[in-house]
Amino acid sequence: MQAILRTLVILLLWLAGGLPMAAATLTVFAAASLTDALKEIASGYELGGGDKIVFNFGSSGLLARQLQEGAPGDVFFSADEAQLDKLDQQGLILRASRHSLLSNSLVIVVPSDSPLTVRAPADLADAKFKHLALADPKSVPAGIYARQYFEQRKLWTTIAPKVVPTENVRGALAAVASGNVEAGLVYKTDAAISPQVKIAFEIAPGDGPPISYPVAVLKDSRQSAAATRFVEYLASPSARAVFKKFGFLFPPPKSL
Repeated sequence: MQAILRTLVILLLWLAGGLPMAAATLTVFAAASLTDALKEIASGYELGGGDKIVFNFGSSGLLARQLQEGAPGDVFFSADEAQLDKLDQQGLILRASRHSLLSNSLVIVVPSDSPLTVRAPADLADAKFKHLALADPKSVPAGIYARQYFEQRKLWTTIAPKVVPTENVRGALAAVASGNVEAGLVYKTDAAISPQVKIAFEIAPGDGPPISYPVAVLKDSRQSAAATRFVEYLASPSARAVFKKFGFLFPPPKSL
């Protein structure tokens, strides 16, 4: 009887706000290119009294497949709209929570000690560039964006035989940093974190394909209220300051 009374007292105190509710632990599936920024944001979120955040980083395509196959999670932060579209079509996200939060741009990188220069993307067709690292252009957003860019410029047919596909954009960055390839195409935010590479050519955001990072709460989340709080925090001034520090861009607000 005493144990029951004690439990009732604790429950009443929680309901009345007299005791803090236990923090939730949220599993966030997020694109590899968001790794550094999100780790910093989550640290600040947790220190400020927010819920504990556990990340599963990888290529957006791989993460989407994991979720489609039943992997448990609370939030999906993709590097393109297509992967969230797939989940939406299967009823796996809370549609009202979905919005495009970030953008990015593409750059051609070479090893930091490389003498090679790139004055225009067409230079990659030159024989001195034997290998080009790209995130898998069939399934990974960064690689798909890159392929779209080269196709728009009628370069893909020439460049495709040189492509070394990697699991995600960080893999492409690592291939260039190691010197195993002469060049790679990655997000500008990724190039900024590695002293082993240098930017040889920047693709202006308006010249490349539109890059969108949408985020949404997963429908099967057992902690949808907590997941919604975190998604809302990602759009807060504090989080935006971190994203900006890491070089992310912000999509223009939609007109009403």
